[in-house]
Amino acid sequence: MRKVMIGFLACFAGTAQADEVVIAALGDSLTQGYGLPAEQGFVPQLQAWLDANGADVRLINAGVSGDTTAGGLSRVDWTLTPDVDGMIVALGGNDVLRGLPPEQARQNLTGILTAAQAAEVEVLLVGMQAPGNYGEDYKADFEAIYPDLAKDFETLYLESFFAGLTEGEENEDLSAYRALFQGDGVHPNAEGVAMIVARFGPELLELVNQIKG
Repeated sequence: MRKVMIGFLACFAGTAQADEVVIAALGDSLTQGYGLPAEQGFVPQLQAWLDANGADVRLINAGVSGDTTAGGLSRVDWTLTPDVDGMIVALGGNDVLRGLPPEQARQNLTGILTAAQAAEVEVLLVGMQAPGNYGEDYKADFEAIYPDLAKDFETLYLESFFAGLTEGEENEDLSAYRALFQGDGVHPNAEGVAMIVARFGPELLELVNQIKG
């Protein structure tokens, strides 16, 4: 019903507005662009990639530095405004940094995906590789959340925010790519973001194709 109403209203809008796809990027500091000039952050660089590839897409930066999956769940309803057609969900890193229970993150992400499903919004779910600090069971339980939920909710799935830095390399230890990170060793620098965006871009085009159906 939501999409029907939006489609009805779009009949009164200009052609460009009717064709434009709006995608919200719900995430943490990686999405928000922590430590970088605004134009060098993840969302602006991804927007530039989409523009260069002729995609009529408008990205909304819904990244909040320090956010956990619980934080994402608490604000997903107001992120999913009526004009939003798709959503990138890239959360969980801060849950791991705080040693929060994997089951709690699973429940929060389930809530986010349930809200998106109810709003008829297509999703690209971004997984993550947890460090082994809390043991192999914790690592395995956390990493399993994302492919499980992608399957359950039939979302698009990218295995890691950092996939563009590690794919095709034998060594997937992020410490091997220190030159692509800021001084904290956690957040990518502008060059690193550009590599990340190059991997995300085709996934976003697939999301747009799903939205346009």
